[in-house]
Amino acid sequence: MPNDQLQVLNALDVAKTQWYHFTAIVIAGMGFFTDAYDLFCISLVTKLLGRIYYHVDGSPKPGNLPPNVSAAVTGVAFCGTLAGQLFFGWLGDKMGRKRVYGMTLMLMVICSVASGLSFSKSPTSVMATLCFFRFWLGFGIGGDYPLSATIMSEYANKKTRGAFIAAVFAMQGFGILTGGMVAIIVSAAFKSHYKAPPYSVDPIASTVPQADYVWRLILMFGALPAAMTYYSRMKMPETARYTALVAKNAKQAASDMAKVLQVEIEAEQDKVEALTKSEANSFGLFSHEFMRRHGLHLLGTASTWFLLDIAFYSQNLFQKDIFGAIGWIPKPETMSAIEEVFRIARAQTLIALCGTVPGYWFTVGLIDIIGRFKIQLMGFFFMTVFMLGLAFPYHHWTENHIGFLVITTFIVPAEIFPARLRSTCHGISAASGKAGAIIGAFGFLYAAQNPDKSKTDHGYPAGIGVRNSLFVLAGVNALGFLFTLLVPESKGKSLEEMSGENEEGEIEVVSSEPSYARTVPV
Repeated sequence: MPNDQLQVLNALDVAKTQWYHFTAIVIAGMGFFTDAYDLFCISLVTKLLGRIYYHVDGSPKPGNLPPNVSAAVTGVAFCGTLAGQLFFGWLGDKMGRKRVYGMTLMLMVICSVASGLSFSKSPTSVMATLCFFRFWLGFGIGGDYPLSATIMSEYANKKTRGAFIAAVFAMQGFGILTGGMVAIIVSAAFKSHYKAPPYSVDPIASTVPQADYVWRLILMFGALPAAMTYYSRMKMPETARYTALVAKNAKQAASDMAKVLQVEIEAEQDKVEALTKSEANSFGLFSHEFMRRHGLHLLGTASTWFLLDIAFYSQNLFQKDIFGAIGWIPKPETMSAIEEVFRIARAQTLIALCGTVPGYWFTVGLIDIIGRFKIQLMGFFFMTVFMLGLAFPYHHWTENHIGFLVITTFIVPAEIFPARLRSTCHGISAASGKAGAIIGAFGFLYAAQNPDKSKTDHGYPAGIGVRNSLFVLAGVNALGFLFTLLVPESKGKSLEEMSGENEEGEIEVVSSEPSYARTVPV
């Protein structure tokens, strides 16, 4: 152990896997479960919203959301998420991870419920209200990204830190899966109780009045898992790295971690004071020293997340159109409104079960063996190949191996930056990702339209088609492969080694008293 490493931090780095690790994974992971559920469940109900609120009498096709409304409904949460990642990422470094953690969760709970209660007299007002609450829902979700990742990285030990952070993010796969399952259950229940003919048989009767409850219930369910973890989040102690290296309270850090690790740890206030005054722990985010040390790292994490999210969110948002093109979902006019929700949800659930979830947990198992760098290179490479594999024959659906890649872009920003800037830099990287998601969510709603204007969705101009869109996404992933070369490997290293916060020769410890961390009987 370096002689300038704080005992409390070393105790965390070398701790054996314990119950508190799994508790932290569940608490932080349920946030990401809720994040994924809330962000992706909207794609399950957009077709239903179009049928309910934008029906056109005499049209041979069911109602569709107008392009501007569809873009707003699907993309506004991403705008909120981007703003939340920047704001709460910064706030997490200023006020502490724990204090901000509860704010984001309550915002998610309130806005999930409010989204489902978007009532008004006109379709435009309903959509405006829905967009308002989904923006603030996204704002809360945005805060969860940097805070959950930072908390888990600062709690974890050095040996299995990657797997622990990956497990937190892997809960997103279960969130996407649960979104599909909830939609299946709700739509199946309504479908069995309220029989409706296909649109081609009776356009009006195909959308029963009770269908309005279907999308509301699906959206509101997202509040439940978030509410269930609020109490546990509030009981978690602040991370020792924030308390010691940012708040400069060695006694509190030692006391908190002594309870968590069940060891006795001596406070080292003199050492903390010396560490925090060193050159390695005094530069700011916009300083020349930060750019020299971490500028390329931040460019690497931000650019790869940006490029990944273009592919990730676009393919999930127009996935329902791919399902139709390859015959998994019949033409809309041959189904009732609730039947269409059921079919879309069933297809997305199958994709999540067979591709997204296994891809996430593959990374959990191998990230501390293979390393972040190799997995990210492999992920972008295979995503490029599978996008091309889908585009060329246009019948192969294995592009959802994307789950294999997603986690590494989440993990690295939580490991390689200094504690006082860790949440902020993760927030910047994540916000870059959401900028990519906005491009995917907005741009590909238009780009994926059929080149033949007569075959596009109602109100949309002709696009380049799904097949050509997949070629574009393959190019995006190829760029991600190249930008990954800017990201360092963090496997097996302490957070302080990666950030340079305990560099030799940069501190002078004024206390000569020995410090120790010894196990005590429990």
